[in-house]
Amino acid sequence: MDINLSIIDQRIGKIAEDFQSALEEQIGKKLNSERLRSASFTLLCVKAILYIEFDEAIAYITEGGDDGGIDAMHVGDIQDGEFTVSLFQSKYRRKLDGESHFEENAIIKIISTIGSIFDPDKEIFLRDNLLAMVEDVRSLVRDGNIPTVRVFLCNNGKKWTDKAQATIDLSGFGEQVVWEHVNHDKLVALFRILKPVKATISLYGKAIVEEFNFRRVLIGKLSVQVVKSLFDDYGERLLERNIRRYLGLHKNRVNEGIKDTLLHADRRQNFYFYNNGITMTCTKFRHSALQEENFSVQIEDLQVINGGQTCMTIKETLTQHPGEYEDAFVLIRLYELGDEDESLIHEITYATNSQNPVDLRDLRANDPLQKRIEDAVSELGYDYKLKRDSSSSYSMSIPVSVAANAVLTVWRRKPHLAKYRGRELFGKYYETIFNDRLNAAQLVMAVLIYRFVDSERKKNSLGLENTPRFLPYANHFLSMILGEFLLEDNNITDAHHFNHRNFNSVKNYFDVQKKALYQRSVDRLNQALSDLHLNNDHVSLQRLAAAFRRGDLLEVLNRQFFLAKL
Repeated sequence: MDINLSIIDQRIGKIAEDFQSALEEQIGKKLNSERLRSASFTLLCVKAILYIEFDEAIAYITEGGDDGGIDAMHVGDIQDGEFTVSLFQSKYRRKLDGESHFEENAIIKIISTIGSIFDPDKEIFLRDNLLAMVEDVRSLVRDGNIPTVRVFLCNNGKKWTDKAQATIDLSGFGEQVVWEHVNHDKLVALFRILKPVKATISLYGKAIVEEFNFRRVLIGKLSVQVVKSLFDDYGERLLERNIRRYLGLHKNRVNEGIKDTLLHADRRQNFYFYNNGITMTCTKFRHSALQEENFSVQIEDLQVINGGQTCMTIKETLTQHPGEYEDAFVLIRLYELGDEDESLIHEITYATNSQNPVDLRDLRANDPLQKRIEDAVSELGYDYKLKRDSSSSYSMSIPVSVAANAVLTVWRRKPHLAKYRGRELFGKYYETIFNDRLNAAQLVMAVLIYRFVDSERKKNSLGLENTPRFLPYANHFLSMILGEFLLEDNNITDAHHFNHRNFNSVKNYFDVQKKALYQRSVDRLNQALSDLHLNNDHVSLQRLAAAFRRGDLLEVLNRQFFLAKL
């Protein structure tokens, strides 16, 4: 048996053991062993591709009856009138020979679904949790936003056949829909711990090498062909420190701009001026100081900490379009830093990436405030996870991403931002969420509230009679309202007066009264929607989704909140 097939199969077994109840709750039915392993494989793929925690990934699982061939779906934030939708379809075979191609019939099915879900006027029949996501997407499209679709076809075998590729080519979607194959080999590559890179690169023209603050710096010019060769040889091993390490799987306007420049001969020679360049670190580099130009540089422990997107796009473009690229160059900055410079590497990585709209979670892990919160949360008996890992247990574990989402929702009263601006939690909204007034009790309780509401919402969003139509969109708003009721019932006037001293009494009250608190929260939200004339059956799901995305609903709830305090 192929070793990678075995690794993934073992990991799926552990995921199935740890997440059976959570997956069944999300899907809405009991799963036999085969269906459970299939769902666990989908969950693993979503976690790996989106680079998120398992408990966040579960929320995107949609597989089951009437799923249109979509086993998971993730909708990204809006940027400059555009947003990305990631669709997953997975096929996991118990026979671990790795020989089966991804099925053509499954591709035909998802092509048909894509042709319907992005047209707001087309009627479509899907399972409830998937339909809620689709109508949310349609609401965004109706508002004039443009979707880019990424389809990840995942299996423990081979890529689809040439015949299936012809079906994709004839779909008519063009470059707006990008198709990626993910299998056991790709998953292992995403999860494995890799050996340091020792490489030799050739610079073009003159370069600057100097000592600075007891460290060495090299600034030079690198041919894009050398970049391709470097990534052909070492791939994502070069991106272990890069917070954008998996963007090589993604398509966006920046990537397309890089590709377009390289493919046009009249613009290619100016690529050096158009691009921001590549920032690299290493533990040691050597070159011949007797040369004036065209250095050959030997580098140990090479890492690309900024510019990974540029590198992956160069590699992809030159691979797909072989030709003459001798006149295309890119700026590189190479810093020689030792083990004692770990904090400096963190600061360089943050400084060179924070100007871009990327997930900055990993860069915040060394923030002294996060370390203090980690210690305080531990005192309450919970594990605060500052960095991502591939472990699957999470009952007493709180990933920092989940904490940020919950705190912004419950105590900062910004549920719409937590839901629709998730990529900015560790950027624009970091100081709002994590400040000196946030304590461990507030953080833990926010997560407990958020997780309970999400679980309760799922149980009541499965087509049950008299279930409010707004529930699929209401998780964040209900969490905020429940937090408000929890403090009110415990005579706590403000979240800042909730701390370790009254944590146990408040938590005990929550454990006993949480179902009643949830129902009160649903009733209050229903009243707010009534005030906006949005709680009747004639209101479309698209309008409901838009109401939770915009600020008018929050205004009504805030007015209710402050009137209740008078």
